[in-house]
Amino acid sequence: MPEMPIPLESPRAADAANEAIRRFMAARIGRPLWPAERLEYTRLLAVWAEAQRGRLPETA
Repeated sequence: MPEMPIPLESPRAADAANEAIRRFMAARIGRPLWPAERLEYTRLLAVWAEAQRGRLPETA
């Protein structure tokens, strides 16, 4: 799995996850995701959601 460009402890974790999701999906425009790609998308989405909920240091 690709690593997040910014550590999860960073206040920019949600922004980094969002950008990673955008890049990930842009590279796959026009076709369905393969099973391994769906897992990676789900992982990135979970990181983004956790940051949005404030469980990561995003709400400072």
